[in-house]
Amino acid sequence: MRNKQVLLASRPKGQVQESDFRLVESETQAPREGQVLARVLYLSLDPYMRGRMDDARSYAQPQPVGEVMVGGTVAEVVESKDPGLRKGDLVTGMGGWQQFHVADAKALRKIDVSLAPPSAYLGVLGMPGVTAWYGLMQIGKPKAGETVVVSAAAGAVGSVVGQLAKIAGCRAVGVAGGPAKCEHVVRDLGFDACIDYKSSSFKDDFKKATPDRIDVVFENVGGEVFDSALARMNAFGRVALCGLVAGYSGQDIALHNVRSLLVNRLLVQGFIVSEHLEIWPQALRELAGHVAAKRIRYRETVAEGLENAPRAFIGMLRGENLGKQVVKVA
Repeated sequence: MRNKQVLLASRPKGQVQESDFRLVESETQAPREGQVLARVLYLSLDPYMRGRMDDARSYAQPQPVGEVMVGGTVAEVVESKDPGLRKGDLVTGMGGWQQFHVADAKALRKIDVSLAPPSAYLGVLGMPGVTAWYGLMQIGKPKAGETVVVSAAAGAVGSVVGQLAKIAGCRAVGVAGGPAKCEHVVRDLGFDACIDYKSSSFKDDFKKATPDRIDVVFENVGGEVFDSALARMNAFGRVALCGLVAGYSGQDIALHNVRSLLVNRLLVQGFIVSEHLEIWPQALRELAGHVAAKRIRYRETVAEGLENAPRAFIGMLRGENLGKQVVKVA
């Protein structure tokens, strides 16, 4: 079998371009003992990938130029040399931007599609969902009656954060780009309010949406949105710093309301969810229960075909997706 793969062709200079990727074909590898060969069904596209495309010091090694782009996948086992997995099993792993991948069986997680479709295990029942759960529940520690603000509220992580905040009895306020996304966040996801950061009345709208100011911020964007939240914090507020996507292409994301950190005695904690694997079983159990009971709803934006992954990735970085961005590979 031939294997289509998307490689990183060059490091982006500013905004990511389709020319930064290259589509190639190679021979499919055979699994060794303890490994499986799997056919990728869905590929996850996530903002963290942009940071790894740069050759800069970070929490993870840079994506090597000339190699398959890193990425989470849902795949079907087509050949197994491990007793724990059989042909036809569906698994999640880090298969990358390609049609087939070989992986150690212990690095894969078998999924149950009777609860949710396979693609959900790359979103609400996968890394984004666990990211939302950890940042809000372990760092934000929301209490009933508090106000929780989350940026990128229509995205894979932010949408779950707001719904978890509502389950905890909080006022959930989202920030998103454009009236359509804000309407979705309030109408479909149940947030109390959503502020359009593209609106000329953004600052006034932010104040109106947070009459009791803010107790918890779940930050995905940075820049002006984060700065505006800092100006509205209550004393002893908590900030779960998940992402700074506004600065991933070199934009200025300087903060001006830093004084709030001291005046309000804020706790600001950055986190990488892959460093907290011990909480994944609990988080996934709780998220699965909420999804089954329809307390958490989710949306997906699906691109068709591996060859369209670069274009979909660029669109996601521009905020063109609603909910989780995935690529249907097979």
